[in-house]
Amino acid sequence: MLLGSSALAQTVQPVISEYQMKADGKFALTNGTLTPMVVVLEPKSFSITPDGQGVFRPLDRDIHLELSAMSARLEPGQTYYIFYKARADQLPAWFTIYSTFSSARHNPGLDVRIMLPHTVYLYQKHPLNKEEINLPPATWNSATKTIVCDVENHGTSLVRVQEVRISGPHASETTAGFPLLPLGRRHLEFNWDEKQPPDSVQLRFEHSTLKAPIVSSSK
Repeated sequence: MLLGSSALAQTVQPVISEYQMKADGKFALTNGTLTPMVVVLEPKSFSITPDGQGVFRPLDRDIHLELSAMSARLEPGQTYYIFYKARADQLPAWFTIYSTFSSARHNPGLDVRIMLPHTVYLYQKHPLNKEEINLPPATWNSATKTIVCDVENHGTSLVRVQEVRISGPHASETTAGFPLLPLGRRHLEFNWDEKQPPDSVQLRFEHSTLKAPIVSSSK
């Protein structure tokens, strides 16, 4: 993906959509530049590493996706909607539709392309059992002022952590959540600059929370 000064001029909204069992949705492609743009769509399946990086591959064969268009031409300032339907032979399932923006006018020199994602999660019928999530005590390194936490999903269901909260005696901090894939693990690291060390980490889910202590470590 090549990013230039025009990267903020094209948008895909929303970035993430979540559905129960099957999807019937849409997302918007917007060209905020002063020149016409061509957009090409490419669906991808992906996995997530413990550090939160996406590893992409061709769309899995058991995901069935219908798109209203595979490409579009957008005039300056135009917004174009892509409609889609999706189902999977086995739930949960997830995929990303990448929209690649490029100028409709090819000039000599660097041809900049902007790839922007719309990610779809198809949830199973029944929510994850909280007992399938393992949140061991996190560790606090006073020398580096960092907190390390690992969370594991031992079940076969998809769940989203809505929010992560780090708490201490006189302060607390929150960070954005993340999807926790079936049989997946996430390795989390946070900075903590308060004078007093932190004492607990809490994960908030849609219908429940999990809390674990933070213990000191010299490593």
